[in-house]
Amino acid sequence: MTDNLKIGCHLSSSKGYEHMGREILRLGGNTFQFFSRNPRGGKAKALDKADLEAFLALAEENAFAPILAHAPYTLNPCSADARVREFAFEVMLDDLARMEQLPHNYYNFHPGSHVGAGVEAGIEMIAALLNEVLKEEQTTLVLLETMAGKGSEVGGRFEELRAIIDRVACRDKLGICLDTCHVYDAGYDIVNDLDGVLAEFDQVIGLERLKAIHLNDSKNPFHSRKDRHEKIGEGSLGLAAIARIIKHPSLCELPFFLETPNEVDGYGEEIRLLRGL
Repeated sequence: MTDNLKIGCHLSSSKGYEHMGREILRLGGNTFQFFSRNPRGGKAKALDKADLEAFLALAEENAFAPILAHAPYTLNPCSADARVREFAFEVMLDDLARMEQLPHNYYNFHPGSHVGAGVEAGIEMIAALLNEVLKEEQTTLVLLETMAGKGSEVGGRFEELRAIIDRVACRDKLGICLDTCHVYDAGYDIVNDLDGVLAEFDQVIGLERLKAIHLNDSKNPFHSRKDRHEKIGEGSLGLAAIARIIKHPSLCELPFFLETPNEVDGYGEEIRLLRGL
């Protein structure tokens, strides 16, 4: 099942899209993730039309899977601070407009932390942002990421993600990115009961909404709610569980994105390891 594995890693966008495309091909991958702008926020670099066209041609020639833009970590649509919520709106609106220059790809974000306002209030604020920025005509699919449940994070339970989706008018523009480290740390036992976790996901959210996987091992034990990624096979998930994930019939056709603590060539080693399973 892994002959056609759609696999990539997180790359720096500083040298442009064509460079990222050629870099992932060198590493043995066929997709990649990148930050939409500095992960701590700030203004995004101007798009280069020639670079975009060169990447799109390269991606078509090499049958790339959808690529994944990751919103900055500072984007928090359910912050207690009104200016932080306004920043989230400004950034996501701009990012989605930019992503339309790379049509039919994915944009991933952390739902946010309610910082004491409560999960229900957090869900309402996240949905309110999405209702402002999502448009029926957009081609970009926006992915809510599963979280580890640390602190006041929203999205550590499947029910919370479903509650956000249910409140959004353009819900056909929404999907889920499942992070293996996060869900394990949140208390979903994908090591010993992967089928059970996927059945629960299907019942609560629907497997048709699962569009991408952040493939990470975890430095912490099950249900630790810590969110610390580890290299593939070197954490509490282990290589056997990772192999079951990439081979699972409900998952094997999805794009997998590595966010492990690696330098670029270390990602190449992990991609070779995964292709060899």
